[in-house]
Amino acid sequence: MAHHLTFDEAMAAVRSREQLRASGMTARAIGDAVTRGEMRRLQRNRYVGMDLWSDLWPESRHLIELCAAVHEMRDGGGVASHESAGVLSELPLYRHTPSAVHLITPQGRRMSSRPGLQRHADELPADDIAVVNGIRCTTLDRTVFDLVRTLSMEAAVAVADAAVRREAMRGSAYDERAAEAWRERMLQRCEAARGGRGVRQAEAAIRFADGRSESPGEAVSRLQLSRLGFRELRLQVPVSGPDGRTYRVDIGIEDVRSFYEFDGMGKYDELALASGRTVKEVVLDEKRREDWIRGRTQRRLVRAEAPHIVTPEALGRRLAAFGITVPRR
Repeated sequence: MAHHLTFDEAMAAVRSREQLRASGMTARAIGDAVTRGEMRRLQRNRYVGMDLWSDLWPESRHLIELCAAVHEMRDGGGVASHESAGVLSELPLYRHTPSAVHLITPQGRRMSSRPGLQRHADELPADDIAVVNGIRCTTLDRTVFDLVRTLSMEAAVAVADAAVRREAMRGSAYDERAAEAWRERMLQRCEAARGGRGVRQAEAAIRFADGRSESPGEAVSRLQLSRLGFRELRLQVPVSGPDGRTYRVDIGIEDVRSFYEFDGMGKYDELALASGRTVKEVVLDEKRREDWIRGRTQRRLVRAEAPHIVTPEALGRRLAAFGITVPRR
């Protein structure tokens, strides 16, 4: 099952040519290991084992690539930005695999890009620069603004949801005032960049963002439901459960009095690992929960997975299979 790495784990995964030579590998052995697919060459003289690389999500792979680039920088290197700052700030990259490490360097400074390293010439104000895990990068607000302008709309909404969630979630409570303050702050960035590349999409993603989404899959599901024409979408809908418990459903499609839940890859494995139960026990508990919700509310509940939310049409077909269609208005 694919998994994520912490920053420290990503740094430790990067091996230099000198480290490999010190461990007894010759230059030829290193080259042969790359040819056989046992190691992957990263920035210049940096490598990672394919046994680790193969089991990682794209975000963690790019974090390793960023760590390798940082190891090789001898000139200050600029400021990590775009997807690279995104993974450093633990933002999701929905269905997006970065092709290079991104750095912003001052305009007028001659520093060329190279394979695996993309430099952007720009003047960053001091307020847009932060340090995360010892690496200079764009601040969270600037990183989000860069990403929602340049990624797909689906990925932009996933990023915006994650950012406002970080800003507005207070334990299990959602601070609407904090969310609106974030939205206003980000829309001011859009206004200042009016007419620039991707600003219209950025504004749409920021207005649509809702921090109650708990995963990129939920964020994209909400976007596709909206594109299909559903207008009354409630997030994390509470349903009274047995013994005083409260169940929460990902999305309530109030237009048609139905519930929707997104099942991501590895959901039940992750729940089992976190709770100390077996996957079988987790699935059985989920079935009991779903039965209770259906019986208590007398509503349909449809589940979707990653292939169902790739396009609005795909999700529409999934919903139609359960008798759920957009009501005529």
